Amino acid sequence: MMDYALIRSKRKTIAIHITKEGTVEVRAPLRAPKADIDGFVLSKQDWIRQHIIVRQQRNAQKAAFALGYGDAVSFQGKTYPIEARSGSRAGFDGECFYLTPGLPPEEIKGAVVQVYRLIAKNVLASKVARFAESMGSKPSAVKINGAKGRWGSCSSRGSINFSWRLMMADDATIDYVVVHELAHLREPNHSNRFWAIVASALPDYKERRAALKELQRRLDVEGWE
Repeated sequence: MMDYALIRSKRKTIAIHITKEGTVEVRAPLRAPKADIDGFVLSKQDWIRQHIIVRQQRNAQKAAFALGYGDAVSFQGKTYPIEARSGSRAGFDGECFYLTPGLPPEEIKGAVVQVYRLIAKNVLASKVARFAESMGSKPSAVKINGAKGRWGSCSSRGSINFSWRLMMADDATIDYVVVHELAHLREPNHSNRFWAIVASALPDYKERRAALKELQRRLDVEGWE
């Protein structure tokens, strides 16, 4: 029997979850007999081992992820090189991300992230303003954060938050996230009415959502922390 962490709750079924660290969590009903839980885990051992291997491979890829001068990164759906340029400022000029010469890999990555953050504020605020007018939604603020698991979120006070990672997506995909969050100002859940609001602004939102999921899969193996 392999080791696992047992989490009991008011759920009705037993489920297995592989954590980001590659450990096993078993989620079970409050009164489920331990013998039944062990038997379920035993029956799923091959599945568990396969998924642990996949998670360990992803973790190894993320740990090895590094950026150097000459490497290319994504910005609004296109790739641009990272180049050294004399001076103390980092930025993006439409042709490349330019950084101070001589930075080690970790500082290169950090500098590129800061450039993403600076650009994201202007790009996303502009897109929010454009769609907000046509959708009849008025956010109280537009903020940029470093969220890894969520592309965007909407607070109870009407503030919209976006992850700077969204700047790696193409324009059509960015527009989908903007519209998604603006729709939440009118409908806080994911009801049929919510998706109707999204569809009224972007009839092809399903294709855009699929592109976002594809980008998420790619970033899952890149070490953007």
